[in-house]
Amino acid sequence: MGCKLNFSESSTLARQFEEGGFVRTESDADADIFVVNSCSVTAHADKKCRSLVHKLHRMRPGAIIAVTGCYAQLKPQEVASIEGVDLVFGNNYKGELYEKVAALASKKERAAVFSCDTEQLTGFFAAFSSGDRTRAFLKVQDGCDYKCAYCTIPYARGGSRNIPIFQAVDEARQIAAAGQQEIVITGINTGDFGRTTGERFIDLLRALDAVEGIKRYRISSIEPNLLTDEVIGFTAESEKFQPHFHIPLQSGCDAVLARMRRRYTTARFADRIRAVRRAMPDAFVGIDVIVGFPGESDDDFQTTYRFLEEIAPAYLHIFPYSIRPGTPAAGFEGKVPPQVMAERAERLGQLCIRLHRDFSLRHMGHQATVLFESTCKKGMMSGFTENYLKVSVPYQKALVNKLCRVSLDVLDEEGNIQGTLLD
Repeated sequence: MGCKLNFSESSTLARQFEEGGFVRTESDADADIFVVNSCSVTAHADKKCRSLVHKLHRMRPGAIIAVTGCYAQLKPQEVASIEGVDLVFGNNYKGELYEKVAALASKKERAAVFSCDTEQLTGFFAAFSSGDRTRAFLKVQDGCDYKCAYCTIPYARGGSRNIPIFQAVDEARQIAAAGQQEIVITGINTGDFGRTTGERFIDLLRALDAVEGIKRYRISSIEPNLLTDEVIGFTAESEKFQPHFHIPLQSGCDAVLARMRRRYTTARFADRIRAVRRAMPDAFVGIDVIVGFPGESDDDFQTTYRFLEEIAPAYLHIFPYSIRPGTPAAGFEGKVPPQVMAERAERLGQLCIRLHRDFSLRHMGHQATVLFESTCKKGMMSGFTENYLKVSVPYQKALVNKLCRVSLDVLDEEGNIQGTLLD
């Protein structure tokens, strides 16, 4: 559940079970063991985890349910109290999860739940996804030192730390050997890579760029203050790194950014967007935005709305503010009513549709290279262009995991692009 980093970890946990002799089931109804890798970025994420556990327990009352991830790390006793949960693992225990669950399965008896303290979050669970999608997610960094006012991540994931470059390169080679052609570089604060090894993020990018067999790389998310001219310039020059950036903004109002304890202003953010577009005019830029942060007035929201219209990203990922106990913002005055948050989120959602459509229309009639995925829906398959436009063509099994030249022909009312194969 949750972010791309969680996806890479979940895939690695699954490999550990398969290497240990367990078999991934085709359906939930057949499972003897469930491992839930939870998210806790919002209260809704916590609720989704609880609902999933309830569903799994009702379906298979005798199955072992192990819960790990950020919800387990932050609220281990709350998770342990959910009916059906047998084991709770903090984020620092992911490396031991397989052994503990396997031991419990062999004994056919229940074990005590346990977790870990935030102070113990110093290890690194190396992870990458494999076999699940055309793209692989490679975890290179974990944790965060920023401690923004609304965020539980430093408590759930600990301080910023990373694997060394040589290990990341080795894992990229394993991904290439398995036949996947695209890697998404992921972390909690990906651009902060190097804290524990004294290396630099740009040097990681250069080393990965040299790995044979990988045709494409994407940077999953990078803070605006870490998106340097050097990183932008390298991405623009590289044949493998794609013109695609996901950059958290959170608010387009400087007063709100200051209360959030973010490390930049709107002027600095706009400067980074301009730098990206100077180097890569067709780059896809996605942005995170929080609406309804305590103290956000109607005027503050209007300032954010106008700022987003001005910088015109290709996509908005919108989060209504969620109170997270233990964070500074939980005690802030000026709570925004839920209905007002919903209205603001709806307005930004409509803006997102318009901005994404405008970005897509600019590319109609052009050609692009698409990496096709395996899913077939109504006789169609889809994949993504270099700059992350989703394109559909009639399904052909031989095209799965292939890079193909495609013309971008039609943008339908739902915002989907229909293409024609040129290869």
